Amino acid sequence: MKLYGRRSSINVQKVLWCLAELGRVEGRDFERIDAGLAFGVIDTPEYRRLNPNGLVPTLVDGDFVLWESNSIARYLATAYGDGALLPADARARADVERWMDWQLGTLWATLRVAFLGLTRTPEAQRDYRAIAGSYDGASRLLSIADGVLQGQPYLAGDRFTLADLVVALCVHRWIDLGDRFADRVGERETLPALADWYGRATARPAFEVVLRP
Repeated sequence: MKLYGRRSSINVQKVLWCLAELGRVEGRDFERIDAGLAFGVIDTPEYRRLNPNGLVPTLVDGDFVLWESNSIARYLATAYGDGALLPADARARADVERWMDWQLGTLWATLRVAFLGLTRTPEAQRDYRAIAGSYDGASRLLSIADGVLQGQPYLAGDRFTLADLVVALCVHRWIDLGDRFADRVGERETLPALADWYGRATARPAFEVVLRP
């Protein structure tokens, strides 16, 4: 098994965390190949044959090639998991997957403007109105998750699933941006249930892979 992608990418981190939850160890059970940004690779003809989008991550599992981070996480949890990260029951699975879709199409799509604006855009080119609006919008969205978590320990019920994994990585960046750029995005909203849930999610031993340099 091979995973292409730089460790700092949120989408690569989803896959790395998922693999760690499944007991897969980098260097033993799979090979990770740095790709993207300064590492290059993604614009080579060889890589584009694997992933025509030229993005990361890309998973190669034997003769099977898959791109799109949430799809990779679903595949790994189904092929190598025991149903804990992604239940087999249709309704329970749909509950997990709606949060995964929400993370990708709603939460990250909103927060991404602030993230890229504050971490990838030169100071002179930053649109702070758009950045603040993006961060505020993400905060409002996370209040939805906070409301759900007031009544249950995890987003899809009483146990940790892929729903928590992918959303927690967005919250990780939301917290970091709020701490580092409070003068630009405003004071971070207090969401107690979300904070407690985030603490539980990131206390899991498998989360350690996200923090590695």
